[in-house]
Amino acid sequence: MMQERLFPATAMPDQDWWQALWPDPVGVIKALRVERGMTVVDLGCGDGYFTAAIARQVGPGRVIGFDLDPAMLEQAQAACEGLANCDWLLGDAMDLSRLIPAPVDYVLIANTFHGVPNPTALSREVAAALKPGGRFAIVNWHPITREQTPVLGQPRGPRTDLRMSCAQTQAVVEPAGFALEAQVELPPFHYGAIFIRPH
Repeated sequence: MMQERLFPATAMPDQDWWQALWPDPVGVIKALRVERGMTVVDLGCGDGYFTAAIARQVGPGRVIGFDLDPAMLEQAQAACEGLANCDWLLGDAMDLSRLIPAPVDYVLIANTFHGVPNPTALSREVAAALKPGGRFAIVNWHPITREQTPVLGQPRGPRTDLRMSCAQTQAVVEPAGFALEAQVELPPFHYGAIFIRPH
């Protein structure tokens, strides 16, 4: 898979355990402070599991599913069938600000930030894609061992050494011009770090 070659340990998981881990994707999106009317980029949207939830949450707003793997974008489009407020972009995340038609309110990257080769450079690119006051949310696995994060009886998630604490995430994102707004617990094994781009 293209994503796995470029971002270590970020292959899209099997649907069965992914749905067991995230039974309420809309609840996750609400906890991350995605609001009605926003334009949101789901960066590395994969099969669209969270893209569909964002589309439902933003209502008259829009979601842009963004991925570098055309096969994943096809799956995401299928997952969002019937939702009229979805757009799709194929490309490299490091070209985000040049590929989106206009600055957005919110960028979400879920479960892939641990594999980004240069997270501060990516964060700068996200900052360039956001409106002043826009939010950048990163959903990460807590930095505990893989054996401590079982789903359906098997260890899941990235290798233990790739996992990042909120403080480690903050240390690589804030130099790009962000300030941490909140850390949100996403049980059982994740947190969401919500950053704001100052006005």
